[in-house]
Amino acid sequence: MSGTAISTIRNLGPAFERACTAAGIPDAETLRALGAHEAYRKLLVSGERPHFIGYYVLHMALQGRPWNDCKGAEKDALRVQFDALKAQTTATPQTALDRILNEIGVIERR
Repeated sequence: MSGTAISTIRNLGPAFERACTAAGIPDAETLRALGAHEAYRKLLVSGERPHFIGYYVLHMALQGRPWNDCKGAEKDALRVQFDALKAQTTATPQTALDRILNEIGVIERR
């Protein structure tokens, strides 16, 4: 039995749900258990490009808040966390071809 669709969470739509599925996050329960920071790390590792807006929207979504509710010191603190995560996370693979080559063992896993 599958869990609740990620797109049922406020601010998170079908495109984000597909990205989560590709990153090994199959449902809303798994996403909530991981938390925004670790879920975003999985997205980066799976090849998603880093975007600060997406990072803070995910934080707001998991708190049940409107995406544009992130302001001031809270937004500044999330920016510091995002920049650190981006610096320590190497996205792999970046392309569909890289993903396929990685799956069959042609390129080294990072």
